[in-house]
Amino acid sequence: MSVLGIDEISYGADDLAACRQFFLDWGLSLAEEQAERLVFETLNGCRVIVAASNHPDLPPAIEAGPTLREVVWGVESEADLALYAGRIAQLPGFVQSNGRIGCTDPNGLAVRLQLTQKREVQMHSAEYNTWDRKGRINQASPAYERAQPIEVGHVVFFVKDVQACERFYVENFGFAASDRYPERGAFLRCAPDGGHHDIFLLQRPDKHAGLNHVAFTVRDIHEVFGGGMHISRCGWDTQLGPGRHPVSSAYFWYFKNPAGALVEYYADEDQLTADWQPREFEPGPTVFAEWAIDGGIDGNTRRQKGVGAADGKFLTDKKH
Repeated sequence: MSVLGIDEISYGADDLAACRQFFLDWGLSLAEEQAERLVFETLNGCRVIVAASNHPDLPPAIEAGPTLREVVWGVESEADLALYAGRIAQLPGFVQSNGRIGCTDPNGLAVRLQLTQKREVQMHSAEYNTWDRKGRINQASPAYERAQPIEVGHVVFFVKDVQACERFYVENFGFAASDRYPERGAFLRCAPDGGHHDIFLLQRPDKHAGLNHVAFTVRDIHEVFGGGMHISRCGWDTQLGPGRHPVSSAYFWYFKNPAGALVEYYADEDQLTADWQPREFEPGPTVFAEWAIDGGIDGNTRRQKGVGAADGKFLTDKKH
């Protein structure tokens, strides 16, 4: 019995027109459209809902302004759903209806579980050549003009009490700790065998609740680059990236999101098993990023924003 991953997220936002354009540019498909509610899907059917902030179907917000209002996790069977329902039946905000169960986590977030609606997808990703392993022979690596996210891979929240939130997800839903910032942050994965984290909980000094970012999984580093440069060409602003996280080994690119906080393309995170022992890190720039580009790469010049384009046909051309 284990949670399989994120099945659906819901935002409450103010500018639905901007959100509609952003998520289409981001690479999601628009599955449903109403005046006050938009439903997008990733390639594997993970749903991203953006509704007007005052929409009656949205749970209360954990912070002011556009933000994430609900996270729905998928499980494998009805039996799993029943077992989890027994665990959380006495917790604040317990609900059970329309095939879902849920409650409110210690940070005030609406947490739901359902029989997973995601579908299996077959993806072709890049092979890599290293000094001791040649996985790509007689073929070039792909280059992407834009990204098509496979799924919502993880969510990151600022929390009021990181230890209480970690206990909530571990004791009720079987999440496993991957790494920690002692008394400051907890990287958790849904099951002992899985990617480095499905949720990251970060306690700020002011202990205010809020959304940090939502991360979308793409095929490989080349799609991180291609997707990021496409979003740049569309006029959306980079927060940070591209870059690489030492903690999870993943490549990233963060953008500002009109639906709230940030969104991330990422690929190539560490895969862990029950043998993994959580590490402890002191937060700092070198822990967050092995390297990162502030301001992003311009999709037209292929250079860091503000640097300018080459004069000739090649990036290495110089003025004479």
